[in-house]
Amino acid sequence: MVTGELKNKIDSLWEIFWTGGLTNPLDVIEQMTYLMFIKDLDDADNIHEKESVMLGLPFQSIFAGEVSVGERRIEGRQMKWSVFHDFPAARMYATVQEWVFPFIKNLHGDKGSAYAKYMGDAIFKIPTPLMLDKVVASLDEIYEQMAQLKNTDTRGDVYEYLLSKLATAGVNGQFRTPRHIIRMMVELMEPKADDIICDPACGTSGFLVAASEYLKEHQKAEVLFDSRNKEHYMNHMFHGYDMDRTMLRIGAMNMMTHGVDNPFIEYRDSLSDQNPDSGKYSLILANPPFKGSLDYDTVSADLLKICKTKKTELLFLALFERMLRVGGRCACIVPDGVLFGSSKAHKDIRREIVECQRLEAVISMPSGVFKPYAGVSTAILIFTKTGHGGTEHVWFYDMRADGYSLDDKRTEIKENDIPDIIGRFRNLEGETDRKRTEQSFFVEKKEIADNGYDLSINKYKEVEYVPVEYPPTEEILGKITELDREIAEGLAELKAML
Repeated sequence: MVTGELKNKIDSLWEIFWTGGLTNPLDVIEQMTYLMFIKDLDDADNIHEKESVMLGLPFQSIFAGEVSVGERRIEGRQMKWSVFHDFPAARMYATVQEWVFPFIKNLHGDKGSAYAKYMGDAIFKIPTPLMLDKVVASLDEIYEQMAQLKNTDTRGDVYEYLLSKLATAGVNGQFRTPRHIIRMMVELMEPKADDIICDPACGTSGFLVAASEYLKEHQKAEVLFDSRNKEHYMNHMFHGYDMDRTMLRIGAMNMMTHGVDNPFIEYRDSLSDQNPDSGKYSLILANPPFKGSLDYDTVSADLLKICKTKKTELLFLALFERMLRVGGRCACIVPDGVLFGSSKAHKDIRREIVECQRLEAVISMPSGVFKPYAGVSTAILIFTKTGHGGTEHVWFYDMRADGYSLDDKRTEIKENDIPDIIGRFRNLEGETDRKRTEQSFFVEKKEIADNGYDLSINKYKEVEYVPVEYPPTEEILGKITELDREIAEGLAELKAML
């Protein structure tokens, strides 16, 4: 969560846009994202240059020498944020409008890339040099503040806070999955260097960014120092789809900022017939929309065969099954209703996952995880596509705390089940003797089937009731009589004093 001074600085920056005439929240977040991307390009370029010197690897800066902007040749160094932010307001405005913005719009030589596609219609909307000067100065202060918070995913929190302003303004209402929940899901799935990863409702690409960061942290040598794996990582590993072009732009820039040159991020209604993907991906990480609007007439017939419904959360589960290759894994967030809903569609999709695939885990999360944006209770489903079953028993975990208070403030607290969840999931052999009264346990497939494929943890966990022994009734009545006598004496003394 963004709090304190950083929150105040972002609010001040938002006010600069607002008072300058940009009042549409989507316009504001777009312009802020473009400028943050320009700043990040400079920072990332400097970091890569230092790394190349340290590791002795070749590196060509995108700002080196002269660069082409349209038909003109410009000295690349002038387009670095660290250079133009010191220009006078008028010169800075001209530089950004005429050189920097066209430069980032055409940053990818591949005109068919997702980045080129969604930056193609991007427009620089900041109206005056004075306003740009204020915005650049304000962003410099924000980045200084973010640099002081090194131990937190401040960048993700800033995006989340910006998106919360979209929701407050009533435009689209997007809110992102909390960063620590995304990181937990990625840690649970442990992406590999040869994975093909997809989020069919990617938004700002949070899951894809977290997966890329995990690979760089845990398999850096295998991913970045092997030419074939690096080419796969940069161009073919990450796939994201969404129906909001603004989110796609932000997502593409987010991925590039995190070092993925050419993510495949595309405008697509994942549930419709325009999505032909089948048996393509080895890993799906997603938090699909629960209450999204749906054009039932365009929903793919393949999905309706599995569960005939208008509920997007059920259709997305059917979609994940179809998109995964055999042996592919999925970790997705679902609302609690998916786990115990009694309609035919609910039972059909649960039966499909339990009987036809291999359901591995159901992690029940507390309802405050998505506050302050939503109070819905959710769970994480983890399954592997087999096409012929394989579920023997399912691991259930009752998450009670995620490291933050479960109210609207979401302040950091000591109680946190996430490390325990990751540790236990990686050692499921040690869970076999756990009792139903504990926080995690196994449930056999037959018992789940006998209960109508109910996947709610409350259906299976047992509560230990400790018997309480009370004193005999005569003794309780005697104590009440004694208390009455003491009260009467006290009142008599009080009256005497008056």
